[in-house]
Amino acid sequence: MSSNFTPWERVEISRSPERPTSLDYISTIFDRYMSLHGDRLYGDDKAVVGGLASIGGRAVTVIGQQKGRSTKENIMRNFGMPLPEGYRKSLRLMRQAEKFHRPIILFVDTPGAFCGIEAEEREVGEAIARNLFEMSNMKVPILSIMIGEGGSGGAIAMAVGNEVWSMENATYSVLSPEGFAAILWKDGNRASEAAKVMKITAQDLKELGVVEEVIEEQEPACIDNILEISEKMKGMICDFLERYDKMTPEQIVNQRYERFRKF
Repeated sequence: MSSNFTPWERVEISRSPERPTSLDYISTIFDRYMSLHGDRLYGDDKAVVGGLASIGGRAVTVIGQQKGRSTKENIMRNFGMPLPEGYRKSLRLMRQAEKFHRPIILFVDTPGAFCGIEAEEREVGEAIARNLFEMSNMKVPILSIMIGEGGSGGAIAMAVGNEVWSMENATYSVLSPEGFAAILWKDGNRASEAAKVMKITAQDLKELGVVEEVIEEQEPACIDNILEISEKMKGMICDFLERYDKMTPEQIVNQRYERFRKF
């Protein structure tokens, strides 16, 4: 595991437009994928993608927060910041997965939930809280993987998992380093200092018990090395599914409950 990056450098890497997105991982890890759209209440949020997939001959539901690479694509994807309908879409897909006994794999990559007036009008707080409430009691295995930024409630709304993993150069935090510095020191320019004290890197999170696994990146993840990373991740996901196959639905729920009670 490379350790020559500072916490702030890892924050910058996690935000890099060259970093693979959820759809990049979905296309390289899973054998088949069929996307599903809409929350059946308001609309289809393009900052959240998801649908049916298979891995190792096993049917699963896969959901991810999706950023863009170009300015045009980022505008379409709202820079990976979901609106309420994005979280409601993810919950619809998770409920469907539970109904048909499919494990759920989530890819987390967001600066946070969108905080514009339209998100407040459509009750983004309720949408996030509903995800937390319902995910906590789902009777199928849930795995959440931090692949880039894991920002605030926007991230944890898709991270109430039996296990949470992080890529080596991903982050997971209660808010951005800039926001932390602005609140604590009234100086957003001290973000690099904030990144160090916030303990938001994958290794920090592993030591704190916030994540179970750190997925190594010999070089920062990019399109050039995604196949190598995805092959390792695929093996780890198959091992995860095998472990939870041996558990009853009640044991799966209890394990997830105990995981979060630790904090």
